[in-house]
Amino acid sequence: HQKMMLSMQLKHIETLDESIKELDKEIADRMRPFEEALELLDTIPGVNRRNAEEIIAEIGVDMSRFPSAEHLSSWSGMAPGHNESADKRKSGKTRKGNQHLRTTLVQSARSAARQKDTYLASQYRRICSRRGSNRAAVAVGHSILIIAYHILKKKQPYIELGANYFEQRSKDAAIKRALQLLQNAGIEINLENIVA
Repeated sequence: HQKMMLSMQLKHIETLDESIKELDKEIADRMRPFEEALELLDTIPGVNRRNAEEIIAEIGVDMSRFPSAEHLSSWSGMAPGHNESADKRKSGKTRKGNQHLRTTLVQSARSAARQKDTYLASQYRRICSRRGSNRAAVAVGHSILIIAYHILKKKQPYIELGANYFEQRSKDAAIKRALQLLQNAGIEINLENIVA
């Protein structure tokens, strides 16, 4: 009895494997006209070829339909919610949108978070420490969608900002704030004599 059940299950697995191979071949044939866009999207950390195919299947390659990246984000349901009344911040939930695209972007975000020395992994860790892993995944998925919009619009590969982008940006802002405070206090600073 057990041998018969195992043989039936193995035959079922073989049938499913054959179906998957046929579907992979069909997807490859249909994605052939979008090969350039697939290669460009594949440069984003966390986005592999399968995710790039799903992104193109959901949003297409013609970004002229969306006036801006924010419009695409809103259409897909990946834009952060903004519910504020009487200076009280209420729910920041994202709205309902394209569920397939959202799943793909969150999956890509979690994959990007596991990579080292990337801007997206650094963004994930920063948000995760304050807001939790699920919100961080949605926020990084939102960033991936914005990056994909600009890549498809400009037809240029992804440019990595680096893991220390946020630290460098906050360092420059801190220096600028300190100089502004000193100038407001009436103290003149000569930056040519200062060595960082």
